[in-house]
Amino acid sequence: MASHLTKVYAMGDVKTVALSDVSLQIKKGDFVAIMGPSGSGKSTLMHILGALDLPTSGEYFLDGQNVERMTEDELADIRNKKIGFIFQAYNLLPRTSALDNVMLPMAYAGIPEETQLKTAQQFLEVVGLGDRLHHTSNQLSGGQQQRVAIARSLVMDPAILLAYEPTGNIATTQANEIMNLFQELNKKGHTIIMITHEPDIARYAKRVIHIRDGKIVEDTKRHEHQ
Repeated sequence: MASHLTKVYAMGDVKTVALSDVSLQIKKGDFVAIMGPSGSGKSTLMHILGALDLPTSGEYFLDGQNVERMTEDELADIRNKKIGFIFQAYNLLPRTSALDNVMLPMAYAGIPEETQLKTAQQFLEVVGLGDRLHHTSNQLSGGQQQRVAIARSLVMDPAILLAYEPTGNIATTQANEIMNLFQELNKKGHTIIMITHEPDIARYAKRVIHIRDGKIVEDTKRHEHQ
């Protein structure tokens, strides 16, 4: 839950208001698309929801915890355990197998290697890459690399999946496959927040929030979950 979030960036004497009094509640099991033109504040909102940045004022509770009151170590911990990040650029390690890429968050968390292997394999099968475990990033297509990134985002059983332009770098057919996968994950109970500027991608979500000039201008529930 985010309450009255405001974010002001100061460059010398110039102050830029990136977010202005934004309040929204995202419930467990929601699938939300956040849309808006460049400079609308959607990236700033994403950074705050992902505990990558703090608001200038307002409160943000993630899974019942007040993010603003956390230390840097607690924030790092919550990012690894409670949030699964999926970026446009995949952020995979090159020349490293799909399996090793997916095991990374678990390695950081100190999970035993045997469990890491088993869990990574399980989630690569969930995203349809059970036959590509040992392929390196540069041996996979863009769509397959994004599936590896999705598998990696799931292994810590996060409270929220945060996807930033997740289909920005891949062909339309693959983009639709990725969005169908998101819908499947959402049906299994995963909460998904996705930033996109593409209406065709936003239509896969259950709820679409439009942001402009740092404010929410529209928040629509879709009756038909296509």
